[in-house]
Amino acid sequence: MKKQGEPGTIAVDINPEGLEGTYKAVLSQDETPKLRILNLAVTYVDRAGQETEAVRHITLDILDKPGCGEIVVFLGPSGCGKSTILKAVAGLLIPTKGEIFVDGEPVTDTGRDRGMVFQAYTSFAWMTVRNNVEYGLRLRGVSAAERRKLSQKYLEAVGLDSFADRYPKDLSGGMKQRVAIARTLINQPRLVLMDEPFGALDPGTRWGMQSLLLDVSKTEDNTILFVTHDVSEAVYLADTIYVLAPRPTHVLHRVDVPRFSERNSILKSSAEFRAIEKELLDLLYTKER
Repeated sequence: MKKQGEPGTIAVDINPEGLEGTYKAVLSQDETPKLRILNLAVTYVDRAGQETEAVRHITLDILDKPGCGEIVVFLGPSGCGKSTILKAVAGLLIPTKGEIFVDGEPVTDTGRDRGMVFQAYTSFAWMTVRNNVEYGLRLRGVSAAERRKLSQKYLEAVGLDSFADRYPKDLSGGMKQRVAIARTLINQPRLVLMDEPFGALDPGTRWGMQSLLLDVSKTEDNTILFVTHDVSEAVYLADTIYVLAPRPTHVLHRVDVPRFSERNSILKSSAEFRAIEKELLDLLYTKER
């Protein structure tokens, strides 16, 4: 059954029975990938000893593309294990099996090379917007003058320079997420991990945040891993889409999105955009390929 998401979009609701995938993992032999996930599996165990398999044997390479501002989207139904993959890449949880490498280095803990933006707003209520954005730099001992210079740059990038001295309680949901994005980017991570960051926003604000993310991806030399269950959002943002199965999740398909000449409101109603949405929906809902 196809389920409607935000107005004009479709949220993923996969029927797992008989669902077949086309994805075959091919690892690079010629260069060190930006991100390599090898045989990743995650099983949660609750206090009663009950096991829940969240992720099953995911293997993929995401290559480094300097200057491209690449956005890679993990598209799958709610609760399938998308967030678990991001947490493992971030170093926030230890996989049950498998390995993760960033620029050839194994992930064993959190690190500056990875920054994460969550769906829930994570600003410190007692700090101003500027102090929230500068928080990571302050922990690293960066001088006040350098912190001010960098925070001004990123506050301007996300359109919050005029709110620098305000507190989170004075901000809308979309503005709070802008703070989170600026706080992540200021640390200049090689990987930006975004866990359905716009899911709680109204359609208009969500549209604005999607456009902001595209602008940011053009100016920052990093790779963005973006999780969503919304097909339209995936097509609009992504350079590459990995379609994930229901829990225990694994990769069903990889789809390379064409480089649109321009991404704007007109694009979403274009025949080319709708054709890619249809291709994804066919992959998601057709049981036999």
